[in-house]
Amino acid sequence: MIATGALALFSPQLQDFLGRWEGEGQNVAYPDKLAGGLPTVCKGITKHTSPYPVVVGDYWSDARCEEVERMVVSKGQLKLADCLHRPVSQNTFDALSSHAHNFGVPSTCASRAVGLINAGRLAEGCKALAWAEDGRAPVWAYVTNATGKVFVPGLHSRRRAEAELCVR
Repeated sequence: MIATGALALFSPQLQDFLGRWEGEGQNVAYPDKLAGGLPTVCKGITKHTSPYPVVVGDYWSDARCEEVERMVVSKGQLKLADCLHRPVSQNTFDALSSHAHNFGVPSTCASRAVGLINAGRLAEGCKALAWAEDGRAPVWAYVTNATGKVFVPGLHSRRRAEAELCVR
């Protein structure tokens, strides 16, 4: 990644942002309804990201949550940095990091948003975190369940917050 200065991994701002959208004090693992019942704990830690088993009903201490969150988010951010080819601000990096934490680094790196940011079109790239090319249709705000693709207003609120953070 090309950066105009040092970017912080797991910045305090990102920690607060994830707490707002993933939940603070989620010390007991729960089945995430939006993720098809995937066991989740802390700020969005799942069996796919954790070095420890995530079992519904298990209690994780604040210290374990912080340790694993820092490790998981920082590891994702290092991978994310590899797909960014232009200087970005801490705010933009944190917004993309939140998106990657929610959808996975490969999906974020392959997104229209990152493509636009890498093309030097920051404002458009940030907007693409929440909106389709037409500027009206929400993106990254759907889950697939037994009935098909379902719009989730809370996910779109998070995408809009990421887009706002991205351009700040």
